[in-house]
Amino acid sequence: MATPTASSNLPLATATATASASVSTSFPNRFLRTPCTLRRRSWPRLRLRAGSVKEWREFEDDAGTVKEWREFEDAVRRKDLPRALRFLQSVEPAAAAAPGGTAAVQVAVPVPPGRDWEVLDACIDSDDMRLVGRAYQFLVDRGVLASFGMCKNIVLEGPREVTPTVLKEMTGLEAEKLAPKKWGLSGSSPYVLVGFLGGVSFLLTQGVDLRPKLGAVLGLATADALFLGGTCLAQISCFWPPYKRRILVHEAGHLLTAYLMGCPIRGVILDPFVALRMGIQGQAGTQFWDEKMEKELAEGHLSSTAFDRYCMILFAGTAAEALVYGEAEGGENDENLFRSLCILLNPPLSVAQMANRARWSVMQSYNLLKWHKKAHRAAVKALEDGHSLSIVIRRIEEAIASERKYDN
Repeated sequence: MATPTASSNLPLATATATASASVSTSFPNRFLRTPCTLRRRSWPRLRLRAGSVKEWREFEDDAGTVKEWREFEDAVRRKDLPRALRFLQSVEPAAAAAPGGTAAVQVAVPVPPGRDWEVLDACIDSDDMRLVGRAYQFLVDRGVLASFGMCKNIVLEGPREVTPTVLKEMTGLEAEKLAPKKWGLSGSSPYVLVGFLGGVSFLLTQGVDLRPKLGAVLGLATADALFLGGTCLAQISCFWPPYKRRILVHEAGHLLTAYLMGCPIRGVILDPFVALRMGIQGQAGTQFWDEKMEKELAEGHLSSTAFDRYCMILFAGTAAEALVYGEAEGGENDENLFRSLCILLNPPLSVAQMANRARWSVMQSYNLLKWHKKAHRAAVKALEDGHSLSIVIRRIEEAIASERKYDN
């Protein structure tokens, strides 16, 4: 976290005058036989140039601002979102009547560049998602989040009935490539299984009995799956760089799609144990909030627009993997969440309707991420470098701004 520094425009002074009086001093005879008169010498006299007093006052104001912003730093460090947001609102420019007229002037505490973004880093521990939404809306009103919600009112063109053939025509990929693998299986799983069984057979022929140890390992894996949702296995898998990067690609897809759809993001959790603490068992996760959907569900109905947006965000991780790697592996939990929501609808969707809706959602997310591929790469790189949420979103904004500039 950068600490703002005071302005370097310190008041300047010029020395232009000379002393006009001479000074005479007599010393005791034991030191000097004759009185000594000091030579006339030019001594500098400081003269403040015009405007330097004003600059000094501005410097003092900046120093005071730095001290005040330490309160905001402390609130962000402690993940105290209400306190951080209150501070930002207290330094928000306010209109004041100008003396002698009806015009208004802006009075505000100076805001160091980029500091207001950091309020997003305090969202991760907030239990009040409405407060998280207020933080995003505050930055939108400040003109900081220019691309937030830019696609929320856009119904992407394309057929609503999406068969596997249509899906391939629109994405260039088979339907199987855009579906999560079950139980973590991928295209290389048969080879891994054959290699594992071959290694075990070789050790058995050499007199090394691994069956007791294998039984213990399988027992621990079962306990991890039942009680911890696979958290330990996920933590071990994160040490494998290709798997770790695939997780980053997946979560960046969720994050970017939610951001473009105008859904506030609470945070991106990449540590399985942190995810477990926050109720995301055994997986990394991106937590977002859809105010419209929550309101409609509380009223007992769900519009097609809100459901479409939610499904696109859910399948965005799978779409991101397919876009980058040519096929998806993760996203099974997202698919299960989608099914559970479809069953709650009145009337609930049939199996065929759920499959069609899933294909439509992943197709739309795939195309949306393809149009904003540069922003997705920027989000992946920021997550890979370990940056906070505010920096990740800032990189997204910079990437989208550069795309607009290039298009123009």
